[in-house]
Amino acid sequence: MPAYEQFGISTEWMERVKRKLKDPAKKERVKAILNRVTAADLQNRMIVKKLIAQVSQAIGEKLTDQQINQIVAFVIQQKIDPNNSFHLIKLWNMFR
Repeated sequence: MPAYEQFGISTEWMERVKRKLKDPAKKERVKAILNRVTAADLQNRMIVKKLIAQVSQAIGEKLTDQQINQIVAFVIQQKIDPNNSFHLIKLWNMFR
């Protein structure tokens, strides 16, 4: 079971997002949004919620409040540090 499923995030939704991120234009928009994000940002519920809103808009994915809360909980639980290569590899493997 993928880690995100433990937070109620469906595999179907994740696969749809992965397909959308294969579009180079959408991928670049997402990269621009996340360019200067820090580990502290990714532990702040309000910042994560704002980032999720921006990314979902950039890829054309509408989210319910429940989905947003599930994704926020998942991101915070992962304790992602964008400056840590291991964390980035882990994320890369999740989204390829």
